[in-house]
Amino acid sequence: MDLRKLKKLIDLVEESGIAELELTEGEEKVKISRQLMNQSAPMTHYIQAPQQVTSQPQVPAPTNESASETKPVAEKIDGHAVNSPMVGTFYRSPSPDAKPFVDVGSKVTKGDTLCIIEAMKLLNEIEADATGTIKKILVENGQPVEYGETLFIIG
Repeated sequence: MDLRKLKKLIDLVEESGIAELELTEGEEKVKISRQLMNQSAPMTHYIQAPQQVTSQPQVPAPTNESASETKPVAEKIDGHAVNSPMVGTFYRSPSPDAKPFVDVGSKVTKGDTLCIIEAMKLLNEIEADATGTIKKILVENGQPVEYGETLFIIG
């Protein structure tokens, strides 16, 4: 089956809102299905509003020690958070033997590819939604991620 025809079928499934399409043409058979998570927003596209992420340190209640001797158990993270738009598996590079898209300290501009999230056997490139420097990468390569989980901090 022609790749352009396949792409057009995928686009039609996405636009129409149907959950599944099965097509047989001669001996070739194609089945396209998608998971309907939220009908108002397609799974592969998202709009992320800029936000400040700060983590409040968890401090145990003082016992006989003074409050100045207790140490916070979480560090404060300032910057723009890039969150996962879907549930899937996080990959830092396009293939296992390729170098990562970005590292800590990498300068990125809005639209640069940061990582790939594999969801339902589809590879979705996650792009920077802000310009800056990668301050922190919060997910390990090959790790499962949840919707809304913070992946990167851009400063």
